[in-house]
Amino acid sequence: MTTSKFEVDPAAPAGALGLKMGIELLELGAERSVARMPVEGNTQPYGILHGGAHMVLAESLGSMSAHIHAGPGRYAVGIEIGASHTRSVSEGWVIGTCTAISLGRTLAVHEVVIRDEAGNRLSTVRITNLLRDI
Repeated sequence: MTTSKFEVDPAAPAGALGLKMGIELLELGAERSVARMPVEGNTQPYGILHGGAHMVLAESLGSMSAHIHAGPGRYAVGIEIGASHTRSVSEGWVIGTCTAISLGRTLAVHEVVIRDEAGNRLSTVRITNLLRDI
């Protein structure tokens, strides 16, 4: 059976990088997606969660949500991402909640809020995906 390179691997829905970073999907949809990621193994030399790890979690959620919105025969390509990191964390898990801002025919824009286990906001990320035909 041949599969498209744009199909999601059920064994690693957040992709190979997401698997390496320990991302666990909790909810997945075009309008809203939620995942968690361990701090351990994803830190800077100073012991806090790496800003790039925040971005991987956010881009994984935004891209998967956009891919679902794109529908069959289409795929999503990230074209812009920006983040504000407002608080650090050094242990436990972080939870990313991705919410659609705009779901159009050619663009999907999502906001991803990353919080610690106590509910403190750590990062706010906006991601824009271009929706294309396969």
